Amino acid sequence: MPRYLDISTWPRRDTFEFFRGYDKPYFNVGTSLDVTSLAAEIKKRPGASLSLAYHYFALRVVNETEPFRYRLRGDQILVHDVIHGGTTLLLPNETFIMAYFDYQEDFGQFMRDATKTLDEQRSAAAFDPRPEDDRIHFSVLPWISFTSFSHARNWGREDSVPKMAFGKIGEASGRRMMPFSIEVHHAMMDGITVGRYLDRLQEMLSKPADYMRTSTAAGSSSIG
Repeated sequence: MPRYLDISTWPRRDTFEFFRGYDKPYFNVGTSLDVTSLAAEIKKRPGASLSLAYHYFALRVVNETEPFRYRLRGDQILVHDVIHGGTTLLLPNETFIMAYFDYQEDFGQFMRDATKTLDEQRSAAAFDPRPEDDRIHFSVLPWISFTSFSHARNWGREDSVPKMAFGKIGEASGRRMMPFSIEVHHAMMDGITVGRYLDRLQEMLSKPADYMRTSTAAGSSSIG
């Protein structure tokens, strides 16, 4: 069950109070992720989707890292038990919808369930944004090798959901590198937490098979 953080004993209480009142309390970090090993591993798994795979790993590290499960509730912080995913899904007419999928720690189960769910939402083609904040907001821009990224924000409401973006995978010194942007609410966390998140994500991406062993991936989906 979700719980409320005891802010009175939280070492970041003063930092939380300081940034909570900002008009723009978000900070964004742009970097590159080495997905060479992930791409090679996915090739060994017929029907597996590279785009779904990097969503899986980004979401898995979110669920490992407690501050990424924090959400504002007025002057309190709710801690979700599990964070699911939402991403942009390109349609044949070059418009997009916001599609949603649930997190499963088991890689194969995640791939099967997410593929089915995204295919159903693609067929429905309904632009239906959901208000739940127990999700990470992902965007995919496979046409752009960006170095920085800024997300759309609704300043009229409280929004503490981290937002992440994946860019165009390219070659650099024989490695496959993918632009990655991560944007978080500064009242929820600081740069050290984002740094640890990125280190852990890269660790998984460098040895993906170690985190896929419970079952074999099945299904495919194109996200973007």
